[in-house]
Amino acid sequence: MSSFFTQNYFDLFELPLSFDIDLPKLNSHYRELQKILHPDRYASASDQERRLSVQKSTQVNEAFQTLKSAALRARYLLELKGIQFNDEKDTSFDPAFLMEQMELRENLAAVKQAADPSGTLAELLRDIEIRQQQMIKKLQILFATNNEESLQEAKQAVQKIRFLNRLQQEAEEMEEDLLDSY
Repeated sequence: MSSFFTQNYFDLFELPLSFDIDLPKLNSHYRELQKILHPDRYASASDQERRLSVQKSTQVNEAFQTLKSAALRARYLLELKGIQFNDEKDTSFDPAFLMEQMELRENLAAVKQAADPSGTLAELLRDIEIRQQQMIKKLQILFATNNEESLQEAKQAVQKIRFLNRLQQEAEEMEEDLLDSY
């Protein structure tokens, strides 16, 4: 039982330690584990068994969310390979990416003044999604290469995806605001 808590997320779901994973298999193992571990099954058990059930169920949920997301999975894989992240200090990006981010932010700020705010925002969200998918494809290549240089480059890609995800979230919040104003 204690090995359950020390397993890495890939082992927990019986998946190979790889960026490319079998998502249907992940979903299937997740459902199986939740059936076994769900706290409702332990309602009449001892306090310790209920507590362990909650802890294990929480770990399974966290592991599932991490492996389901390409960006979180990449970060987790890099951490398993000894690459450390410091979100406060790891903020240096190449100038081209910084310029793209400034342009994307300016485009987001200009949405409300556009003739068709909803259409403009939808176009911006598509652009962000395309950029995210390009980063994920780049991560696939970098993890397949799997040397120190490619892993460091993968770290940069993970940080860039994080930046894009934050921008996407802001755009989606703006989309909700636009919908609420109609």
